[in-house]
Amino acid sequence: MNQRQLEAFRATMRSGSITAAAKLMHISQPSVSRLISDLERLVGFALFVRAGRGLVTTVEARRFYQGVEGMFIGVDKLEALADTIRSTSSGTISVGVIPSLSTIEMPSAVAQIYRAYDDVRIMVYVRNTPAIIDAVQMQQLDIGIVGRQPPYDGVETLYQTTLPYVCLVPEGHALDGGDGAIDLEDISATEQFITFGETVPDGMLEMEPALADKLRQRSRLSAANMPVAAALVRETGALAVVDFISAGMACGMGGVVSRPIVQRLKYHIAIVTRGQDSLSMEARALTDVLIDRFERLEKSH
Repeated sequence: MNQRQLEAFRATMRSGSITAAAKLMHISQPSVSRLISDLERLVGFALFVRAGRGLVTTVEARRFYQGVEGMFIGVDKLEALADTIRSTSSGTISVGVIPSLSTIEMPSAVAQIYRAYDDVRIMVYVRNTPAIIDAVQMQQLDIGIVGRQPPYDGVETLYQTTLPYVCLVPEGHALDGGDGAIDLEDISATEQFITFGETVPDGMLEMEPALADKLRQRSRLSAANMPVAAALVRETGALAVVDFISAGMACGMGGVVSRPIVQRLKYHIAIVTRGQDSLSMEARALTDVLIDRFERLEKSH
C-alpha cells in the first residue's frame, strides 16, 4: 500500500463520502474510488459498503482507520515541525570576505539572498585571509571567503578555485594596447611596481624568488590590498600585478587597462566554514550563490 491510497481512505472516513474526499484531495471522484479499491485489494477486506446513495464503513475499516490516523498524526507533526524550522530558521549570517571580493562579488551574492529571505540579517566583514580564518575557527563568522593557497587549517573548505594574476597598466602607458602577454622579467628593470606590504601576495608564491626580489627593488609604493593597488596604478603610473577580479573592477572604473602575463601565477579563492552542519538554510543558499558566481568568473578568463 502507498501513502496516496491511505490519504484517500482517510479523507473518505473523515468526510463521509467519495465526492467530499475528492474535493479534499483536489482529485476526481473516480480517482478516489480507484485508490480505495486498490487499498481494499491489498488489505484483503472491504472498507466501505453501499447503503442507498451513501457509504457505510465496515467494522474492519474503523479498526484500520485507528492505525492510519495514528500514522498521519505523526506525519502532521513532522509537517508542523518542518514549518516551524522553515519559519524560524531565518537569523543572522555573518560573512568575512577579502577586500578584492567585497565590492562587487559579495554585494551581488548578498543581494540575491536579501531578496529571497525576508527575515534574514546578513553581516559582512572585510578582513584579510588570516583574520577571516581565525574568526571562522572561533565561531565568530559563519562563512569566510579567503584568498590564499590551501591548506586552510582548522576550517572546512566548501569550495576552492584559482584565477590568474594579470598586470594592471595605466591608460596611455607604453604597455597599453600591446599584443600578447607581458613578461615581467622583461620589464622588471625598467618599470616601477606596487607591492603589498613590501612583499608579493601569498598567492604569488609560484613567482620565482629572483623575479619577486626584482619587483621589490623597483617598488616605491606598497598597498594594503589589491583594490588599493589598482587605485594607485591609476594615480601614479606604476604597475601592479593583481588578481583577475580586482583588475576587472579597476578597469571598470577607467584609467587603467589589464594585460595578461607570461608567468602563470594563480590567485586562490576559497569558501570556508567551521562545518557544514553548522550552516543555516540561508547560509547554505549564500554559499551556493557565491560558488555559482566564482564558477562563472573562472569560465570567463
